[in-house]
Amino acid sequence: MTPTPWIVHPHFAPGDLIQHQLFDYRGVVVDVDARFDLSDEWYEAVARTRPPKDQPWYRVLVDGAEQATYVAERNLVADESGAPVDHPWLEQLFAGFEDGRYVPSERGN
Repeated sequence: MTPTPWIVHPHFAPGDLIQHQLFDYRGVVVDVDARFDLSDEWYEAVARTRPPKDQPWYRVLVDGAEQATYVAERNLVADESGAPVDHPWLEQLFAGFEDGRYVPSERGN
Protein backbone atom coordinates (compact mmCIF):
# COMPACT_ATOMS: atom_id res chain seq x y z
CA MET A 1 0.00 0.00 0.00
CA THR A 2 1.41 3.38 -1.01
CA PRO A 3 1.21 6.09 1.69
CA THR A 4 -1.20 8.92 1.01
CA PRO A 5 0.78 12.14 0.41
CA TRP A 6 -1.23 14.24 2.85
CA ILE A 7 -0.73 11.87 5.79
CA VAL A 8 2.22 13.00 7.87
CA HIS A 9 4.14 10.63 10.14
CA PRO A 10 6.06 12.54 12.82
CA HIS A 11 9.50 11.23 13.69
CA PHE A 12 9.19 12.15 17.39
CA ALA A 13 6.47 11.70 20.02
CA PRO A 14 5.73 13.30 23.40
CA GLY A 15 8.40 12.20 25.85
CA ASP A 16 11.18 11.82 23.28
CA LEU A 17 14.49 13.57 23.91
CA ILE A 18 15.70 15.77 21.06
CA GLN A 19 18.69 17.91 20.09
CA HIS A 20 18.23 21.06 18.01
CA GLN A 21 20.70 20.91 15.12
CA LEU A 22 21.09 24.66 14.60
CA PHE A 23 20.91 26.07 18.11
CA ASP A 24 22.49 23.10 19.93
CA TYR A 25 20.06 22.71 22.81
CA ARG A 26 18.50 19.56 24.21
CA GLY A 27 14.87 19.17 25.15
CA VAL A 28 11.86 16.92 25.50
CA VAL A 29 8.89 16.85 23.11
CA VAL A 30 5.60 17.72 24.81
CA ASP A 31 3.28 18.04 21.80
CA VAL A 32 3.27 17.37 18.06
CA ASP A 33 1.48 19.20 15.25
CA ALA A 34 1.29 17.32 11.95
CA ARG A 35 1.79 20.69 10.24
CA PHE A 36 2.73 24.19 11.32
CA ASP A 37 -0.08 25.49 13.53
CA LEU A 38 0.82 29.03 14.58
CA SER A 39 0.17 32.33 12.83
CA ASP A 40 1.86 33.51 9.66
CA GLU A 41 3.06 36.51 11.67
CA TRP A 42 4.88 34.21 14.12
CA TYR A 43 6.41 32.25 11.24
CA GLU A 44 7.69 35.40 9.53
CA ALA A 45 9.12 36.83 12.77
CA VAL A 46 10.61 33.71 14.35
CA ALA A 47 11.18 30.94 11.78
CA ARG A 48 14.26 32.52 10.21
CA THR A 49 15.36 29.44 8.24
CA ARG A 50 11.85 29.09 6.74
CA PRO A 51 11.31 25.40 7.49
CA PRO A 52 8.41 23.76 5.66
CA LYS A 53 4.96 24.34 7.11
CA ASP A 54 3.60 21.06 5.74
CA GLN A 55 5.87 18.86 7.89
CA PRO A 56 5.63 18.12 11.64
CA TRP A 57 6.34 20.83 14.23
CA TYR A 58 6.98 20.18 17.93
CA ARG A 59 6.51 21.94 21.24
CA VAL A 60 9.68 21.29 23.21
CA LEU A 61 10.71 22.01 26.80
CA VAL A 62 14.28 23.33 26.67
CA ASP A 63 16.82 21.69 29.00
CA GLY A 64 18.18 24.05 31.65
CA ALA A 65 15.66 26.78 30.83
CA GLU A 66 12.16 27.85 31.83
CA GLN A 67 10.85 28.09 28.30
CA ALA A 68 9.21 25.98 25.64
CA THR A 69 9.89 26.33 21.93
CA TYR A 70 8.05 25.48 18.73
CA VAL A 71 10.40 23.71 16.33
CA ALA A 72 10.20 22.24 12.84
CA GLU A 73 11.08 18.55 12.55
CA ARG A 74 13.85 19.21 10.04
CA ASN A 75 15.84 21.02 12.76
CA LEU A 76 15.70 18.13 15.24
CA VAL A 77 17.63 14.91 15.78
CA ALA A 78 17.20 12.32 18.50
CA ASP A 79 19.23 13.00 21.64
CA GLU A 80 20.99 9.72 22.37
CA SER A 81 22.51 10.80 25.72
CA GLY A 82 19.73 9.20 27.74
CA ALA A 83 20.15 11.98 30.31
CA PRO A 84 17.07 13.61 31.83
CA VAL A 85 16.12 17.19 31.01
CA ASP A 86 16.06 19.93 33.65
CA HIS A 87 12.85 21.95 33.29
CA PRO A 88 10.33 23.22 35.88
CA TRP A 89 7.24 22.00 33.95
CA LEU A 90 8.28 18.32 33.70
CA GLU A 91 6.28 17.11 36.71
CA GLN A 92 3.12 18.74 35.36
CA LEU A 93 3.39 17.01 31.99
CA PHE A 94 5.11 13.68 32.60
CA ALA A 95 4.67 10.79 35.03
CA GLY A 96 8.35 9.87 35.12
CA PHE A 97 11.56 9.15 33.21
CA GLU A 98 12.23 5.59 32.04
CA ASP A 99 14.68 4.07 29.57
CA GLY A 100 15.89 7.43 28.24
CA ARG A 101 12.48 9.00 27.62
CA TYR A 102 9.72 10.70 29.55
CA VAL A 103 6.46 8.89 30.23
CA PRO A 104 3.51 11.16 29.40
CA SER A 105 1.14 11.82 32.28
CA GLU A 106 -2.30 10.25 32.02
CA ARG A 107 -3.90 13.44 33.32
CA GLY A 108 -6.20 15.21 30.89
CA ASN A 109 -5.57 18.77 29.72
